[in-house]
Amino acid sequence: MSGLTLPFAWRIGWRYTRARRAGRRNGFIGFISSVSMLGICLGVAALIVVLSVMNGFQHEVRDRMLSVLPHLEVERLDGAALADPQVLANRLQALPQVVAAAPYVALQGLLSRGDVLRGVMLRGIDPLREPQVTALARDMAQQVFAQLQPGAFGVVLGQVLAQNLGVGRGDSLVLMLPSMQPTPAGLMPRLRTVRVMGVFRSGHYEFDATMAWMHVDDAARLMRLAGPAGVRARLQDPSQARATAPAVQGLLGADYVVRDWTQTNRTWFAAVQVEKRMMGIILTLIVAVAAFNLVSTLVMTVTDKRGDIAILRTLGVSPLGIMAIFVVQGAIVGALGTLLGLGVGLLVATHVDVIVPALEALFHTQFLPQDVYLISTMPSDPQAADIVPVVVVSLVLSWLATLYPAWMASRVQPAEALRHE
Repeated sequence: MSGLTLPFAWRIGWRYTRARRAGRRNGFIGFISSVSMLGICLGVAALIVVLSVMNGFQHEVRDRMLSVLPHLEVERLDGAALADPQVLANRLQALPQVVAAAPYVALQGLLSRGDVLRGVMLRGIDPLREPQVTALARDMAQQVFAQLQPGAFGVVLGQVLAQNLGVGRGDSLVLMLPSMQPTPAGLMPRLRTVRVMGVFRSGHYEFDATMAWMHVDDAARLMRLAGPAGVRARLQDPSQARATAPAVQGLLGADYVVRDWTQTNRTWFAAVQVEKRMMGIILTLIVAVAAFNLVSTLVMTVTDKRGDIAILRTLGVSPLGIMAIFVVQGAIVGALGTLLGLGVGLLVATHVDVIVPALEALFHTQFLPQDVYLISTMPSDPQAADIVPVVVVSLVLSWLATLYPAWMASRVQPAEALRHE
C-alpha cells in the first residue's frame, strides 16, 4: 500500500471522531472534542443571531422612518418660498423614479402647556396631497388629516409628545417660534395658540416624541412666507434615493437643495453599519477561538494514536495519507459544529419575537428601552448574505486548525512509536 485512498481516510477519520472507547485518556479526548464542537456551534449560532437581529433592527427602524419621512426633499437654496410649488412638483413627477410630490414647510419651535415645554419639529403639509407621499399620512388621511383646515392652526402631535405635554384632541397649546418680534417690553419670541386635532403613532420614538404636523398654509404664515418652502417626493424604490438625488439636482440647477432620506439620517445609518461590522469581527474571533480548540484536541489524538499511525506506516501508508486522516477528523468536528450552529442560529433568529418577550417576562426587564433604541420590540431578519460568509469562515478556520496536528502525525516514525507501545 503506497498511499491511502480518500474514502479510506474518511473512514478512519470518522472512526477517530466518533470513537468512545473505555479509558480515562480516551474519554478525556472525546470530551475535549465535544467541547470544541460545542464551542464552534455556539459561536456560529451567536454570530447568526446577532447579525440577524441587527439587520431586523435596521430594517424596522428604516421602515418606520420612511412611514413619516419623504424619500426626497427639495428646497430653494436661499430658503425663500417657492414661486410656483405646483410647477416644481410637476417637474419632479415627470421623472420615471418619482411617484408623487407634495408641498411642505419645515420649522422648529417650542410647545407649551402650563409649565411644561417641549421642543417640536413642525411640518406644514397639504392634507390632500401628503397621503400620496408618506405611508403614515395615508393611513391617517380620513380620520385626522381631513381636519387640518387652513386658518384653524390645528396640529397633529406625536403620541409621546402629546403624553409629555398632557394634552389630547381638542386641547390648546402655545407654540413659540425662534424668530423675535418687537414689543413694548422689548424683543419677544413669537407666540401662537394652536389646537390639537389628533395624535399619531409611527412606532419610531424620536418622531413620536418631537414631531407635529399642521396645514402648509398655516405653517407658511408662521414662517412669514408667501407659500410652501419646498416639495417632498416619494420614489418607486426608496433604496434608489441616493442615486436619484444627483439627477434631480442636475435637473433643477444650483438654485435648489436636494436631500434624500439617507442624508437626513446618515449619522444613524453609519453608526449602525459600524456597530454591525464590529460585532461581526468580535463574534468571528469567538468562532476562531472555538475552531482552534481543535488544535489541542487533535494533538492529544495524535499522541494517543501513535501506535495506530506506526502500524499504518508499516503497511505502506504515506505521510500525506496519515495527514489526510487527521485533517478529515478535524474537518468533521468543524463541519458538525458549524452545521449544528447554523441550525440553532436560524431557529433562534426566526423565533426572536417569541423568545425575547418570554425572557423579558421571566426576568421582569426590558431589553430595548424605546427612548434609547427607537423601537421596543426585537426584530430579526436572517439574510443569506450574512449567513453564508459565517458558515464559510467557520469551515475554513476549522480546516486551518487541523493542519499543524495533521503535519505532526505525518512525521511520526514507526520504529520509534512502536518501541513505546
